[in-house]
Amino acid sequence: MPRRRDADVAVRCVDLSLARSGRAGGTQRVVDGVSFELPHGGTLALMGPTGAGKSSLAAVLAGAGETGLTVVGGTAEVEGIPVRNPGRAHRQLTYYAGYLPQSAGAHLPARLTVGDVIGEPITSRDKRVNPRALAVRVATLLDEMLLPLGAAAKYPYELSAGMRQRVALARALVLQPRVLIADEPFSNMDVEVRKAARDALVRRRHDFGMATLVVTNEPEVVRELDADVLVLRAGHAVAFGHGTHDLLWTPSGEADRRLVS
Repeated sequence: MPRRRDADVAVRCVDLSLARSGRAGGTQRVVDGVSFELPHGGTLALMGPTGAGKSSLAAVLAGAGETGLTVVGGTAEVEGIPVRNPGRAHRQLTYYAGYLPQSAGAHLPARLTVGDVIGEPITSRDKRVNPRALAVRVATLLDEMLLPLGAAAKYPYELSAGMRQRVALARALVLQPRVLIADEPFSNMDVEVRKAARDALVRRRHDFGMATLVVTNEPEVVRELDADVLVLRAGHAVAFGHGTHDLLWTPSGEADRRLVS
């Protein structure tokens, strides 16, 4: 059964603008006036060319942020928590929102075992966690991602790129998030394990009402997740709709149709 929420939607952005500070002291708009809503249990794909602001938007919504990246206009809320100056609520934001950054599998902590990597979002919050219960949760996620249980004792460098990406996805799901924000979640995965990873997301959407926001330029991912699509270009929203064949484009978005066709 989907869990009850206080917020009426999972994610709401209203005229959101983000800027990044440059080394010379100036600022550059990376997202400019973007508005959308992501309902509980919904899926939204952010598409667009390189430099469109997709990854920056995802990072800010997940509470991860980047050095010099700030909200300079509008509002955004994730499960009712403002991402602009969340204060003490930041800890709650990162609990509700699971985050899989771009190339996450390639940047796993090298000195932690796979089991510790997956469990770290829990152990960093609760030092008195039951080790046996945590081991069961980690084992369940490994099995769900079609990873051998013996992988828990290995280090990330001992795994293939596709296996590391699945470890990163398991880590993003270990807290049973209300919203998963994932940047290219299926990169380096072959067909069989990609299906397992996709099924893991869909299952949580149906069983727990987890909302999903993915950054991708693969129409196949949009189709597999039955996602709505928001297309960005140079920080501006230029198209929105369901799937890649039912998009409403702005007049300036014609050149981007090829990207999602």
